[in-house]
Order: sequence, then C-alpha cells, then structure tokens
Amino acid sequence: MQRRSLLKLGMASAVVLAVAGGTVALLQPGLQQGRLSEAGRGVCAGLGRALLDGSLPSEAAAQQAALSGLLERIDALTLALPPHAQAELSQLLALLSTAAGRRGMAGLSDDWSSASVPDIQQALQSMRFSSLGLRQQAYQALHDIVGAAYFSDASTWSLLGYPGPQKI
Repeated sequence: MQRRSLLKLGMASAVVLAVAGGTVALLQPGLQQGRLSEAGRGVCAGLGRALLDGSLPSEAAAQQAALSGLLERIDALTLALPPHAQAELSQLLALLSTAAGRRGMAGLSDDWSSASVPDIQQALQSMRFSSLGLRQQAYQALHDIVGAAYFSDASTWSLLGYPGPQKI
C-alpha cells in the first residue's frame, strides 16, 4: 500500500469514527436534561457496584435500594454542574454505554449490568493506571462522582467512621 493511500484510509477512518461517535452521543446521550439517561443509569449502577464493593449492603434488596439512592444523588449532582461539564459527562457516559466505547475506554467486554464486580474493578484499574491521560481523567471523574454521591447520604457516614457533624 502506498503512503498516500494509507493516509487517505486513515483520514476516512477518523471521519467515520468521529461521525459515529457523535451520532451515538446524540441518539443515546448519557444525560438528558441534566439527569442520567437509561444508558447513563446502567453505567453508573455498574460503577457503583464496583467502586462501592464492601460498602454496599450485602442483601440484594438493600443493595438495590442503595444503588437506586446513589443514582438519585448522581442526578442531583449532575443538575448542579455547569452546562459544559454536563455535556462532557454526557459524552463520557454515552461512550461507555456502547460496546465499542466500553471495550476501548475501559477494556470491559460485558455490559455494565451483566459484568461481574471483579471484571468492572479490573477495567477501572486499567483506566486508572493507563498511560493515556484521557483514560485516567475519565476514571478520576467517575470515581469522584460515584464516591461523592454515595457518601453525601448521612446514612453512609458510619462506614467511614464519621459520626456526623457535632451539635452546637
């Protein structure tokens, strides 16, 4: 293959990927009107299971209730973000909700809802220690959002050994 043909193929591939990624973000955004979309809820629930492993209740019904509360608090958090941050988070969640984005960004082959906690944790660690700054930033953002949303609930403070604010 000649150099010129290779460059044309590379440019055409980049355009196709950019258009496909933009289309996915428009058709299946991670946030809708500042709240998690169904796709975004699936990603965040999977992240919550992995990042909060050991902090979530062990009983299935209680764990589901805790994850539902987490998703509600993430909604409240995202509504408070400025529009540009909401747009970036929406794009990240949209990317991670697709099979190609999930594999490329996190290295996770199974869907967030069906992947095991150890598989999601391994995928997150690969993002955390990646040589690509973009993957590291995505990990940090997701980690901080999930942690802040979960531990903003007073009922979770005892897990941290925090008794709560002192009465004055």
